Amino acid sequence: MSGDRLTGALEFLREAERLKSTLRSGYTSTGRPESVAEHTWRLCLMALVFSDEFENIDPLRLIKLCIVHDLGEALSGDIPAVLQTEDFNKSTQERADLEVLTKALHPTKRAEILDLWEEYEAASSPEAILAKGLDKLETILQHNQRQNPASFDYAFNLDYGQKQTSAHPFLAKVRALLDEETRARAEASKAD
Repeated sequence: MSGDRLTGALEFLREAERLKSTLRSGYTSTGRPESVAEHTWRLCLMALVFSDEFENIDPLRLIKLCIVHDLGEALSGDIPAVLQTEDFNKSTQERADLEVLTKALHPTKRAEILDLWEEYEAASSPEAILAKGLDKLETILQHNQRQNPASFDYAFNLDYGQKQTSAHPFLAKVRALLDEETRARAEASKAD
């Protein structure tokens, strides 16, 4: 890697570090706000752990897609699903932010990251379809793992990401288990 290419890569990595401080609407099991980087880490871990369940996929490509899926949020932050409106195009904002974030990279690496993000957004490959489903499952898993406020909307959780999690039989199997957990958490919250 040449000096300029290395300098650009380091600049990009410094900017991407913002994901460590970019908070999501969720919380960890200890009650601390969850960062986008933490969500992405566990999403990648899920992809690794479950990769043997997916035939004819490239596990490395799946993990790459998971790594870049929320990268644009380093600049404008995360917009929780419950706050997204038809008037605001989250995808357009994330794409614009990703273009800014990757500008220091060598054009070939920049194109690779932008292409991976586009593939994820369009769900244009088997790996991207799985990454989208796993993304929804990781969010539901986190919601079920944390201590939720009394106002937490478990019904929203049960509807969240149905299309993406039904795209593969294994994703649907995991979803069924997480939905059982969600229902049990909803019932327990009513009793409190």
